[in-house]
Amino acid sequence: MRTAAWMLVGLAAAHSGIALAQSELAALDVDTLSAVTVEGHYDNAVGTSDAASAGTISKELLKSRPALRPAEVLEFIPGMIVTQHSGDGKANQYFLRGYNLDHGTDFATSVDGIPVNMPTHAHGQGYTDLNFLIPELVSRIDYRKGPYFARNGDFSSAGSADIGYSLALPEPLAQITLGERGYRRALLAGSTTLSSGQTLLGAFEAQEQNGPWTVPEGLRKLNGLLKLSDGSAARGWSATLQGYDAHWRSTDQVPLRAVESGQIGRFDAIDPTDGGRTSRYSLSGEWHDRGPDGDTSISMYALRYRLSLFSNFTYFLDDPVNGDQFEQRDSRTVIGGAASRSWRHKLGSFDSRTEVGVQLRQDRVDLGLYHTVAQERIGTTREDAVREGSVGIHVENQTEWLPWFRTVAGLRGDAYRFNVASSLPENSGKTTASRVSPKLSAVFGPWAQTEFFVNAGDGFHSNDARGTTTRIDPKSGDPVMPVPGLVGTRGWELGARTEIVPGLQSSLALWTLSAQSELVYVGDAGTTEANRPSRRRGVEWSNRWIPMPWLLFDADLAWTHARFTDYDPIGDRIPGAVERVASIAATVRDVAGWSASLQWRYLGARPLIEDNTVRAKSTLLTNLRLSRKLTPKVDLTLDIFNLLNRKVNDIEYYYASRLRGEAAPVSDVHFHPGEPRTVRVTAQMRF
Repeated sequence: MRTAAWMLVGLAAAHSGIALAQSELAALDVDTLSAVTVEGHYDNAVGTSDAASAGTISKELLKSRPALRPAEVLEFIPGMIVTQHSGDGKANQYFLRGYNLDHGTDFATSVDGIPVNMPTHAHGQGYTDLNFLIPELVSRIDYRKGPYFARNGDFSSAGSADIGYSLALPEPLAQITLGERGYRRALLAGSTTLSSGQTLLGAFEAQEQNGPWTVPEGLRKLNGLLKLSDGSAARGWSATLQGYDAHWRSTDQVPLRAVESGQIGRFDAIDPTDGGRTSRYSLSGEWHDRGPDGDTSISMYALRYRLSLFSNFTYFLDDPVNGDQFEQRDSRTVIGGAASRSWRHKLGSFDSRTEVGVQLRQDRVDLGLYHTVAQERIGTTREDAVREGSVGIHVENQTEWLPWFRTVAGLRGDAYRFNVASSLPENSGKTTASRVSPKLSAVFGPWAQTEFFVNAGDGFHSNDARGTTTRIDPKSGDPVMPVPGLVGTRGWELGARTEIVPGLQSSLALWTLSAQSELVYVGDAGTTEANRPSRRRGVEWSNRWIPMPWLLFDADLAWTHARFTDYDPIGDRIPGAVERVASIAATVRDVAGWSASLQWRYLGARPLIEDNTVRAKSTLLTNLRLSRKLTPKVDLTLDIFNLLNRKVNDIEYYYASRLRGEAAPVSDVHFHPGEPRTVRVTAQMRF
């Protein structure tokens, strides 16, 4: 009901010509609003955001559709695709706006105020592992695309998502899910009001699964959360303790030639000993005070993280005897925080709001790259102790110049310090990097329940600290050039959002994003490297239609044109740049105790090499959720993933590898198959 109250306030404000920002809606003390019974899926009404491509996803939508993996909650962001190329304990593969984002390099994600992206990570820059996420606790996802917003810094050029957990649950719940191929998941969650008036929320999750793989995945994970909070949305605080631990075996991508020759099956592994172990423990707190004159917020977090990841992408290319398996080890402690203060004031005679904020982060990381056989180390490629610190300061002003025209102008400054102590003395050193990023948005309207947006801004992503000091290739011993600490991006967007058709909310965005240096996947090392400059442009069209209170249609379509901008005879196509993405869903809500959702998800074809002669195939998946309310307290849900049992690939690459017995390396397509039809049944009881 609180979500509905927010929506009604936002709609009323929009229809009266008042542009309320999302943060101002969130600042309302919802307990003072009248109770209503209609709940919405989105908080994206006209007048609630500063760009056509920005919005908020509510928990009601997250409950309506199935998710094969926790990170797939991000697929509710229009144009976002989430896949996997390894075991399900590893961070997912993300696609947005023509970017193969690898594990999150240009998409910034936070959960309950803690950044998830890991800089200078053992496996990939910006590594975003969301497997600790508990979807049932998510209250909302605020998403933005493009480098137009001063609050967002590193990794946010393509976009960002801030995932918020609930402070309390309406009722305690117990949930158990059983599925094919050894899938088991149990969840206990609930909240209570203490005698002191504070609210305590707790959740515990346990999961195991084997998947369709010939080598059983053996994923085992434990996950828990405690959150203590007090106050209201206007003034209050919360403190959260989280813990997550997982281990698994993985079937990485396999070469097409081995499958076509019958040497292996689609779900077989070349190296059956790949896998990993990871853990993540965090303590965080936040305090906020939102009043008529301005808002103040302070947050802090401390994080302890570990990963040991064993992979073999090239099989016997480098070592024909022992094989190419390697271990990437990451052990880090992260301390950080953010503070912001905003003032509502007059700029001349115009209503204005100015915000000043600072973000701090310090990573102390011990990294290792080792040559292994069956997860046993037989050699050390390099070991590094990295100390990486960053500070970001932003200033943003929003002014309403006319009832139908407002601007949002921002300036962001970021500074980084890298300190690398390497096992190879030549690769040790200290470097610094800094960047200033201006931002500007203009919002026109609404007229006839329609508003228009112009957005522009500079952004950046940081590079691996080791790359800024490396002068000797640790594998070959060849000299290499250090890379810059920060790589700039620049983008702009024209957009429109309308509600002129009753029950239909539609957004259209035309955008361009340029990068000084593209990140390209390197198959034989399982990492990325800085490469050529690039430009992407595209069109996104998102639609939400509620023809009846119990019926909802979603249609998100995206087209992208991506090219390298410098000349090279090998070609100008960007490997992995998806050209078309679509998601269409129909949802029926609570009709005589029944609910259902049918979703079609399309990931388009894409080049795998620069001359476009090798391309990945498109994939089309259909997912179904069918729910029945057995009693007022008991629900039963049936989820069917890949309903039509299509033979699809989650990911495809093109690079050279060598199988045992091959005389020379072979350039080939390497793919990770999507899972076949998968059925899961969930029983949930509320107390």
